[in-house]
Amino acid sequence: MGQSEKTITLTVAQAIVRYLSAQFIEIDGIKTRICGGGFGIFGHGNVTCLGEALYENQETLPLYRGQNEQGMGFAAAAYAKAHLRRRFMFCTASAGPGTANLLTSAALAHANRLPMLMLCGDTFNTRLPDPVLQQLEHFGDPTFGVNDAFKAVSRFWDRITHPAQVLNSLPAALATMLDPADCGPVFIGLPQDVQGWTYSYPEEFFTPRTHRIRRQAPDAQEVADAIDLLKTAQRPMIIAGGGVQYSGAVQQLSEFAHRHQIPVVETIAGRANMLASDPLNMGPLGVTGSDSANAIAEQADVILAVGTRLQDFTTGSWTAFDKQARIIGLNAARHDAAKHLSTTVVGDAKLGLIALGQALGEHQAPAAWLASSKSLRVKWDAYVAQNTQLGNGPASYAQAIGVVNAHCDPRDRLVAAAGGLPAEVTANWRTLDIGTVDVEFGFSCMGYEIAGGWGARIAQTEKEPDQDTIVFTGDGSYLLMNSDIYSSVLTQKKLIVLVLDNGGFAVINKLQNNTGNESFNNLISDTPTATNQARVDFEAHARSLGALSETVQSPSDLSEAFNRAKAADQTYVIVMQVDPYEGWTTQGHTWWEVGTPHTSNSARVSEAHEEWETTRSRQRKGV
Repeated sequence: MGQSEKTITLTVAQAIVRYLSAQFIEIDGIKTRICGGGFGIFGHGNVTCLGEALYENQETLPLYRGQNEQGMGFAAAAYAKAHLRRRFMFCTASAGPGTANLLTSAALAHANRLPMLMLCGDTFNTRLPDPVLQQLEHFGDPTFGVNDAFKAVSRFWDRITHPAQVLNSLPAALATMLDPADCGPVFIGLPQDVQGWTYSYPEEFFTPRTHRIRRQAPDAQEVADAIDLLKTAQRPMIIAGGGVQYSGAVQQLSEFAHRHQIPVVETIAGRANMLASDPLNMGPLGVTGSDSANAIAEQADVILAVGTRLQDFTTGSWTAFDKQARIIGLNAARHDAAKHLSTTVVGDAKLGLIALGQALGEHQAPAAWLASSKSLRVKWDAYVAQNTQLGNGPASYAQAIGVVNAHCDPRDRLVAAAGGLPAEVTANWRTLDIGTVDVEFGFSCMGYEIAGGWGARIAQTEKEPDQDTIVFTGDGSYLLMNSDIYSSVLTQKKLIVLVLDNGGFAVINKLQNNTGNESFNNLISDTPTATNQARVDFEAHARSLGALSETVQSPSDLSEAFNRAKAADQTYVIVMQVDPYEGWTTQGHTWWEVGTPHTSNSARVSEAHEEWETTRSRQRKGV
């Protein structure tokens, strides 16, 4: 009889924590834990068992105390993004509303294809004490609860009902988070009784393992088909998405573009794939894009889309391109590579660009096409310079962006999210170094800014501790979620936060007005039920959370304030009012499909609808 397998008796919670502690990845020749730790708020559903296990392993898996579960999820997503999806954080929340608060951040991670592990309390597996505190009862299905809602926003979902399931569930969860084609959030429900149940686990399960992210080589025939198409192109263009950075393909993108003299445009997620000074960087594409990139896109006959999911802000709701243009989709995910009848090249962006480059040889795009593209970029640069110039009209987002751009360190990390700022940052920010911009627009989620900045700062401290994390947020997002200013203070993870106050949800007010509607319920001044027009003292509020803070009266004053923030050793909040109506970037926008009323008592609304619909003619029809 062979030697018996060695086992160790652990609770489910202890087994999960020990397994995570033993998983490593090699990054730039250095082996480090894949899981950087976690964010947690304890309640009755996770404190007694999972809390006990985490306490015993706090040196290997540090636990950051969150203020709000949604903010924890945002921080985890930003952490994963800063680490280019090679590391992740877990979030643990109690059964009931604590876990439900993670739904929005799980959706954000899902939309952005980001790894995040959720270890959340669940109702008792035995059901002996049912109904328990915070349990939702579904009369016809006692197994159905809040945690089932996460099935829609998770790439992998499981509920541990027996300790042995951990042996299969955890490796599957890790494989999902490390899969470049299927990467996304993982949800594991942990019933409160099962967390504490013991099992004799094989010791081998906890043996340290070093993982690698798969690089899928593209199919030779798909490469050949793409090359045939590229060689016919008279006006080729490359769209560089966020997947370029996740693949580590920035250098290969640049080499491919320069060798074959093909202009490059960036998506929102792909900002900072190329420096602003690169002569082949033609600017951002789409609804929040540049005149240069969008003019090139209108003329391009062959489009190589690398590492992008081609969402509507990139494609202008599929009006940005000529209807006859052919698309080549180079993507690790088949779902994204095949969009709009693309010629697919399913595989890793780095290996794909190398393969395409080798097969294309010395072939180059027509010189006249590149010269025309470059001239368009020169015009756009002149517009941005004027748009961000101090004194160019009332205080604006663009002017604030220009000041920060001029005074930040090239390796500082920029974080922005929903509202008007993503558009203004995407259009006006001049990239100083690769991979330094995080504009969350996959889910366009208000509240991500400060929480995401905190998560990004934790990651940055691990990689580049001397650099700053700079957060742009509007007053609306600040009011929605600001408590992670306190988190950054508690953990000594310094942020520089710029609160640009335009008195409400100004960008949606702008959309409201652009579709013929009257201002209503967006700006505080146009909210009928806001009978008190008091403005929030953001400076005082930030100070109450432990940050240094000051208010500046104009973009001219912002320069010195920003330098003071740079010199400080703790979180620093700068507040400035901006005009809600003037100073918006007015050029560079493609058409964007929004639902408008087909009939209305307002002549302005009806006229706006008719005008909006007349511009639909360029739209590619779902192929």
